[in-house]
Amino acid sequence: MPLFPETGVPPAVPVPGPMPSPGPMGAPSDSANPAIDIPPLPALDDDAARAEAQRLLVDLRREVPHFQRVSPGDAARWIALARAQLARAHVTIDRAQVLMVVDRNPRVQRVCFVLALPDDDDWLVLGGTRVSTGQAGRKYYYVTPTGVFINSPDRLGYRAEGTRNEHGIRGLGARGMRVWDMGWQWAVKGWRPDREQGQIRLEIHATDPDFLEARLGRPASEGCVRIPAALNRFMDRHGLLDAQYERAASYDGRFRALLPKDRMPSPIAGDAMVVVDSSLGEGMT
Repeated sequence: MPLFPETGVPPAVPVPGPMPSPGPMGAPSDSANPAIDIPPLPALDDDAARAEAQRLLVDLRREVPHFQRVSPGDAARWIALARAQLARAHVTIDRAQVLMVVDRNPRVQRVCFVLALPDDDDWLVLGGTRVSTGQAGRKYYYVTPTGVFINSPDRLGYRAEGTRNEHGIRGLGARGMRVWDMGWQWAVKGWRPDREQGQIRLEIHATDPDFLEARLGRPASEGCVRIPAALNRFMDRHGLLDAQYERAASYDGRFRALLPKDRMPSPIAGDAMVVVDSSLGEGMT
């Protein structure tokens, strides 16, 4: 059985069962309980979304060390890569939302947050910071797959326990760091020259703050996406990938327990991590 990257074992949290079948109004139905009103996803117009993005940008630059803007030329490339990957995945942007775009190119290894707009081609690139994706050449290390990966309430994420492995490393970061579970995904086995694939549990998580965070910016993970602790906290508090989780929290206590009590979810929060590779030719995966 394939193992979970970074830990080698499944998280010690309950796994959500099947969601209740929707009732006539789209809410889960239960003969013993009244219908539940699930709130709609926030929907800002373009001007309001841009204003919210600028507010997030101010906070990102203040709260996340080494967060950087990008040049206009680089911004255009980030947008083009994200659009191409969304098109390949047949994903349509139907509301103003932030996309977490990760470039796995070994020479780049960065995340960039992009405001995607449904009715306007003038998307806004906020900027980003260093990350680490899957490392090739080491046995049992997978190459992080490209694609569009959704933080769906079909899966319940969890929080790091801060435990150390036999080398004294906290693979998921300090205790309480958020782990976003993006589901089972096919990935190239980085140690095999024939590019055979296997399945990994793709996650977004922090890394050891004492020994490994300083190494972000190069391929290093077993297939997951490692991010800085400060960015982990920012994404968690502002719910940048939690648009669907917020809705689930309205009727499921497991999601309410996972999300921070002091959170300030952004109205342009999304649910998608888009992994691209700028070292590949256009149209390649």
